[in-house]
Amino acid sequence: MRVVLFGGSGMVGQAVLHECLLDPEVERVVSVVRRATGAQHPKLREVVHGDFLDFTSIAPELTGVDTCLFTLGVTSAGMSEQEYRRVTYDITMAAATMLLRLNPQLTFVFVSGAGTDSTERGRVMWARVKGAAENALLRMPFKGAYMFRPAAIQPLHGIRSRTTSYRIAYTIMSPLLPLLRRLFPQYITTTEKLGRAMIAVAKHGAPKQVLESKDINELVTE
Repeated sequence: MRVVLFGGSGMVGQAVLHECLLDPEVERVVSVVRRATGAQHPKLREVVHGDFLDFTSIAPELTGVDTCLFTLGVTSAGMSEQEYRRVTYDITMAAATMLLRLNPQLTFVFVSGAGTDSTERGRVMWARVKGAAENALLRMPFKGAYMFRPAAIQPLHGIRSRTTSYRIAYTIMSPLLPLLRRLFPQYITTTEKLGRAMIAVAKHGAPKQVLESKDINELVTE
């Protein structure tokens, strides 16, 4: 399987990349980033690109892939709806449209979050915008399109969030997270399970197109 990854420097993206590089069925990973991360691996091709609203100049790098694992995202804190929509919706659509044109049999796996608003009419701004992105992707004629909505995510294997408030919260909660994960699997997953579940869905599909934390946890074993 040949994968293109967006958002590889974020917490979820790091997890997905880690699991892709471990998976023997993933033969190649193209990671599209704004700034070089320094990551190196025989299976990894890191592509530095500046304009995430126009991928024309890197089209050759995006050709011949089977799956897009799209983990790019930012916190909505302090952002206007227009600003947040540009990152969350416009960039996603630019990437999806280009990839679909180049790879008509592509499977697209998108990470949004628990509480995403499929009606696009709710009071929570980020949830409306995420819902709009999900709905647009589900209308596109991909071979398969899957929306991942994790709630709390326990970081493993040295993976860390780039958002300071999240890092502090994870540090405070880390002693309790393993217990909470066993007690509340419908709300908590791990970076490892999330990454492995995304790859599993890319390979084999899933019974539903929108997957919450409980669905994610059930897709993979310990």
